Amino acid sequence: MTFDAAHLPLLRELGDLKRIRSAERDGSIAERLFARGWAALAAGDAPAVVMRRTVAAALAAARLGDLDRTTLAELGLSNAEACAVLERGFDEVAVLLDPALAAALRSALPEGAPAAGPVPRFVTQLATQPRAGVTCPGRPRLLLQPPENHAEHCLIVAVYGVLAAPGYGADPAEVFLASMAHHFHNAAMPDAGFTGEVLLGDLLDRVIDAAREQAMAMLDPAVAAQVRAAIAPIAGDATPAARAFHAADVLDRVLEIEQHLRAASATMDAVLHTYELVHAGPVKTFHDRVLADVGLL
Repeated sequence: MTFDAAHLPLLRELGDLKRIRSAERDGSIAERLFARGWAALAAGDAPAVVMRRTVAAALAAARLGDLDRTTLAELGLSNAEACAVLERGFDEVAVLLDPALAAALRSALPEGAPAAGPVPRFVTQLATQPRAGVTCPGRPRLLLQPPENHAEHCLIVAVYGVLAAPGYGADPAEVFLASMAHHFHNAAMPDAGFTGEVLLGDLLDRVIDAAREQAMAMLDPAVAAQVRAAIAPIAGDATPAARAFHAADVLDRVLEIEQHLRAASATMDAVLHTYELVHAGPVKTFHDRVLADVGLL
């Protein structure tokens, strides 16, 4: 089964990992998971293992944010208690996933996300390289603030791609690795979007290849060879892994813009009633009276 409209709420929720931040943690959850994933991949860990731990952590974080395994342990929960919390968060969002994939990801929850560690310089470059926004040749750029960065985009595409993989008959680990690496060139190449690609014309491939090779050179040759093999098919859509990747990529590109538009069009009625901003509690009646008195309810 490929993605359909029923999957959109989950995809939107996962996309918001680009925007969830916490005290004393640098960057968004998506940015940090990207860095942890590459710390493990660059150290030679098997892509399938890194994939399971990273995507499982992302799914749990969709509901729990930064209440991850390490944080819950620091706050006094036992391993069993922390895992039970993570499993509840995971189970709430995993209902539409391929059952075999969901079981494999759920089994990785006790391990947590890959550990933080040394990363190649391209990880920092991608985390500080903004995405172009909406560009079109001959038209001014449409910037939506704050912009996502390339590390966040690659991580969310990797998560979407893994979830899409069973529907296309693809190897989730292959899709994960291709997604994590597909913007290597933007580590050194600022993003001018579709407009920049058109203006570069026949020089585009040469510039992208040169920039990508700078990132590849930061990896152990054996790891770089794995990455090259994973990204080679995504120049087209002829393989199952390429189709899963491109489904993930286009969904993230469009949903990233949609979330700006959804936020801008939200109404106070939706915020107060659908989302229950002022929710049930011992002083809700008083809160409602205060809001009514000033005309907000």
